Amino acid sequence: MTEWGGDDSDLRARRASSFGAESETYDEHRPDYPITAVRWALEPVVDRTGPEVLDLGAGTGKLTGVVLAAGVRVRAVEPDAAMRATLRQRYPEVPTLVGTAESIPLPDDSVDAVVVGQALHWFNLSLAFPEIARVLRPGGVVAALWNANDISIEWVAELDRISRTRVSFEHRPEHELPAHPLFRPFERNGFPHSHRRTVESLTATIGTHSHTLVISAAERTEVLERIRSFLRGRPETGTGEFEMPLRTKVIRAVVN
Repeated sequence: MTEWGGDDSDLRARRASSFGAESETYDEHRPDYPITAVRWALEPVVDRTGPEVLDLGAGTGKLTGVVLAAGVRVRAVEPDAAMRATLRQRYPEVPTLVGTAESIPLPDDSVDAVVVGQALHWFNLSLAFPEIARVLRPGGVVAALWNANDISIEWVAELDRISRTRVSFEHRPEHELPAHPLFRPFERNGFPHSHRRTVESLTATIGTHSHTLVISAAERTEVLERIRSFLRGRPETGTGEFEMPLRTKVIRAVVN
């Protein structure tokens, strides 16, 4: 369970903790999530009166804002102080706590759903799943969401290839379905999404990905310039603003 998502544990730890120093850039350049994906994630508890949601590993609140837009009460847990500060500034009405997936600072049976945006693969699931099950009310749901480039489109697939660095994951954890005896089998769904970008802003977005944050300054400069040159040379992206095609992948499971 701890190896879900794969790759070297020390490198994973460095990648997982790399975002805080770039919290403002992360908040500016990372995409949000489609509300249709959030509604599907919360579908098992949507009929409850005033369901309460925990955004776990909430970062700067990219998912928090969409949960709010869906008309659901949400609180957030985030370990990184800089990310947490950005979230509190953006959504001062959201209770935001210091904590981790492996040690959630909430009492038993306190929320109807736990949602995780772009972060489940960083968790130690052997510890996180029991904690998530503990804070969920009976019949509650855990859901994880990832935004990924829509590599069914040729130029996007090529961008994905040239953006890789020496520490990129060999496989994508969002392609897998985890399992745990405390939860019913996970379900999977996918939703079209997009992110309005320019050459520079998309390069900046990729520059907030952990595989570009933990490499040397020289390699980072080389990778980002390679991306920038590619985007400038493509008819789809080289002349002003464009929609970056994304696919939002969602998995969900109801607690036993």
